[in-house]
Amino acid sequence: MDLKLRQCFIAVDDHDKALAFYCDVLELEIRNDVGFEGMRWVTVGSPLQPDVEIVLEPPAANPDASPADKQAMAELLAKGTLRGVNFTTTDCDALYARVQESGAEVVQEPTDQPYGVRDCAFRDPAGNMLRFMERSED
Repeated sequence: MDLKLRQCFIAVDDHDKALAFYCDVLELEIRNDVGFEGMRWVTVGSPLQPDVEIVLEPPAANPDASPADKQAMAELLAKGTLRGVNFTTTDCDALYARVQESGAEVVQEPTDQPYGVRDCAFRDPAGNMLRFMERSED
């Protein structure tokens, strides 16, 4: 079976703040920017992975969600309890310094983990947790 990841979705409450973070700080590129029925979806990705994209979507993007579900999603996003994305990097400490300098909320400083990575974590402007991992040299 030929199975690959193509897209993952992250809820954001302000696309302009999200783009400043994902493009200006993390240096991802915008792949697509679509508006539909008063909502906006922006697709970003690493130039090193042209076939993998992150879709930045509004928290209430599911048309089948009830008003109560949409409200709950917005509240979870505001609390920062939604999951985000894990990235790999070749220099965790340099990436940490760059992201910290942007003012992003630090969740974890660079740490050597017993399972063979050095990693750190931040929250994006919407509160999603992003983890950045550097594999240890064997």
